[in-house]
Amino acid sequence: MKNEDRRKQTIRQILDSTKELLREKNCHTITMKDIMEKSELSKGAIFHYVKNKDEIFAWVLQDRLEEINEQFMKEVEQGEKTFDGPMLTITSNLAALENANEVTNKVLMYLLGREDEPAVAEVLHHFYQRSVHLAKQWIVIGQQHGVIQESVDSERTAEMFVLLSFGLRVRSSFLKVPVSYTAQDLSSFMAATLKN
Repeated sequence: MKNEDRRKQTIRQILDSTKELLREKNCHTITMKDIMEKSELSKGAIFHYVKNKDEIFAWVLQDRLEEINEQFMKEVEQGEKTFDGPMLTITSNLAALENANEVTNKVLMYLLGREDEPAVAEVLHHFYQRSVHLAKQWIVIGQQHGVIQESVDSERTAEMFVLLSFGLRVRSSFLKVPVSYTAQDLSSFMAATLKN
């Protein structure tokens, strides 16, 4: 097996094991030993790629974002030049933002509680910037295909959508808060804002 393939396989193994642990436990209680046992990788194999569990948690955030982007791009490439297919890819992922036990929500809330650490602050900054970048890219692609209004300011609209989605994530961690604005409402708002 080539080194690059081995690296990808090991990282995938670490990621999948960590996600599995996150479905069972919270971020604070997960240890590197837990990740080693779940992944069946040695300490050396894991520490060859990361310094601590926060780096792995950062991978979890990034991985989910890249999965959504990949789904969106597949829909754009496969489908007809419509608004609905790619938009459905995005909106179908919005419901997870309201689930406090969703893996990336747990990780984001954990990392937000540690934003005073420079490495964590950098991870959060990168995640936010990448989220806005992808949202902008999706809007621009829609404009290029004539299914999103040309008048939509892709930069400002992308940032607004990311801010709203982060708000849903944070609110999901509050216990028993009455909710009048849901992910479905956000989905409808996005479609109304964008659709040509």
